[in-house]
Amino acid sequence: MAQMYTSLHEWLATPLGRHLLARESAYFDSVVANVFGFNAVQIGHPEFDLLRNCRIPQRYRVGYDGAVALRADMELLPFASQSMDLVVIPHTLEFASHPHQVLREVERILMPEGHLIISGFNPRSLWGASRWLKQREGGYPWCGRFITLPRLKDWLSLLGFETQGGRMCCYTPPFSQTKWLQRFAFMEAAGDRWWAMGGGVYFVEAVKRVQGMRLIMPNWREPAVKSAALTPAARNVVNLNQYRKLKRPYE
Repeated sequence: MAQMYTSLHEWLATPLGRHLLARESAYFDSVVANVFGFNAVQIGHPEFDLLRNCRIPQRYRVGYDGAVALRADMELLPFASQSMDLVVIPHTLEFASHPHQVLREVERILMPEGHLIISGFNPRSLWGASRWLKQREGGYPWCGRFITLPRLKDWLSLLGFETQGGRMCCYTPPFSQTKWLQRFAFMEAAGDRWWAMGGGVYFVEAVKRVQGMRLIMPNWREPAVKSAALTPAARNVVNLNQYRKLKRPYE
């Protein structure tokens, strides 16, 4: 019987977990470096600093326990509304009791045009198939409720987010031994080309959009409507002789 892991942190220390962490760290390092602002927060799994390559000066890690800057409930974040420029959620939604509420809180604390980066396990992959075989064991990460990518995008769209990018990784079958992971390493390069939506892990990059007023301007290209011509008023024409008589009637 396979060993059961009681936390994702414990599972990430396994060969398969290290395989995943190496690819996720490389992705986050490249993406967060292009986001600017004043405040950034990582929600979940604070033992791994995924904001280490971020240029934003104020960076926080929030979690239930461990070496965190702030211990808090992820469904009730203790941050002011519209105070964050970047929020990173690594494998948090699939283990949250109410993942949609977590996204609501993220939408609340993000500034307009703020960035959100999410990583999650893809149920429509070899990793998702392995979950169906191992979820009865109750160990991590197979005990989580994997969220499909279309459903996640629908949630984000309802909250006013616009998906701007993303990718997948971990096309290799979820072997527990290093030698098998190395033998199937070729699938990582082939997956992006031949099986783009079949990666075991997906990344989603989204931006919070806020609808504002729309200024309606006249269409200057259309010719102006000509106003109706006014009819000149009738004028009485007075004869010169009559004018003289009116001016000097007694002459």
